[in-house]
Amino acid sequence: MKILFVASESVPFVKTGGLADVVGALAPVLAKEGHDVRVIIPQFSTIPQEYMQKMSHVCDFEVQLGWRRQYCGIEMIEKDGVKWYFMDNKYYFGRPYIYGMGGDEYERFGFFCRGALNMLPLVDFQPDIIHAHDWQSGMVPALLKIQYAHLPFYANIKTVFTIHNLQYQGIFGIREVQDILGLGDSLWTDDKLECFGCANFMKAALVYTDLITTVSPSYAEEIQTAYYGERLDGLLRARHRELKGVLNGIDMKEYDPSADNKIKANYSTDNMNGKAECKRNLQEELGLEIKPDVPVIGMVGRLSNQKGLDLVDYVIADIMRHDVQLVVLGMGEGRYFNLFSWAETEYKGRVAARFTMDHTLAHKIYAGADMFLMPSQFEPCGLSQMIAMRYGTIPIVRETGGLRDTVLSYNDFNGEGNGFTFFNYNAHDMLHTIERACEYYKNYPEIWKKLQMRGMNGDFSWDHSAKEYINLYQSLFVSRKQEQDDEKKENPVVIDI
Repeated sequence: MKILFVASESVPFVKTGGLADVVGALAPVLAKEGHDVRVIIPQFSTIPQEYMQKMSHVCDFEVQLGWRRQYCGIEMIEKDGVKWYFMDNKYYFGRPYIYGMGGDEYERFGFFCRGALNMLPLVDFQPDIIHAHDWQSGMVPALLKIQYAHLPFYANIKTVFTIHNLQYQGIFGIREVQDILGLGDSLWTDDKLECFGCANFMKAALVYTDLITTVSPSYAEEIQTAYYGERLDGLLRARHRELKGVLNGIDMKEYDPSADNKIKANYSTDNMNGKAECKRNLQEELGLEIKPDVPVIGMVGRLSNQKGLDLVDYVIADIMRHDVQLVVLGMGEGRYFNLFSWAETEYKGRVAARFTMDHTLAHKIYAGADMFLMPSQFEPCGLSQMIAMRYGTIPIVRETGGLRDTVLSYNDFNGEGNGFTFFNYNAHDMLHTIERACEYYKNYPEIWKKLQMRGMNGDFSWDHSAKEYINLYQSLFVSRKQEQDDEKKENPVVIDI
């Protein structure tokens, strides 16, 4: 199949979150299966020079945005069997940030969506599937259906749209979006593009795409409810037949404790000695007390309410009454910067926080911690809990979204499970689950070892997910053939002899 991914970021070129990991890992796996896979992302100024220098110019053209005609260059790198296209426009993408705070984001990514469609004939690529990711590419399915489908080149292209996080929707003023994309007044009704008096890139995709996917089966169910649906639950329920949850995977080579050069010592299920060295190194590097028998609880991710940090805030004193150490890595809201800065001072030698994006330190935390805490309010998929298990670090999570799909709470009676979980979004439920994990760590070393082995032996690769995506892509063409057959039955050809 010919597949085009349209996304705002992808590893190894540019990353702000899990979206980049998904695009950068899934595309090569699909290519390895024999498919012609290409990816288009903006050529942000933050892309490392080592990649900028390898790019070759493919073509350039102008994109019409209302009264504006903007330059659009297409650069390319071939890597891992995939052709990676980069959309060049210094005005929109040469800024010192990836995403702004609003401003002209509708224009930047409106340009990106139209440019991605306009480039296809010029790069001589007619995809079977355009797979768009998150709101930044949300106008691609809408523009394709509204403005391009009557053209022979685009007529048979099917679209898939993946929701990575429903909370971020790309909401702007109708007149502004209308102006740059030339979308007539008749389209701005609640069954099409209008959404509570605004333009909404995410909603545009959900209305016009052929198939909707999200990044875990549980999240696909949750977003059809008012609590998780971010005001789009009614639309998602209406399209539930076209909504599928496909669990993300992780790069099993990058996150391999037996070969990871970012950690102090390598280890595997056959020989776990290196994990103790990694723990000691982590304690030394972050200024924690060197105590091999004290459990280290790690947290890596965005510092926000979504990640359940308000629960941690509420009971941090109760957590620290136990003989534990806490390590936090991430950037985000000021209140959590203040919380963990205070905790470092209050519990000197027992709490360490680093407010940065440090990929190497993240690896060291995954390897050196004993437990990994993710009490998320909601979690579309979550990669950190899978990475933690890969390093023999036991997850403590709330049962939501992808956390529910990947972590099964240890069961005292039948011995099943690979971590510790709680259901209610409640600080004391989380506290009791941490206490339960500490109890097993200190008093039941054989069970703890069993949980580590289960996590490290788990298959979190992209192979299974890639097969699911291919099946979904192919189902769209089965559906099209069925439609054509039904059309022939309804309108039989009559030959007058």
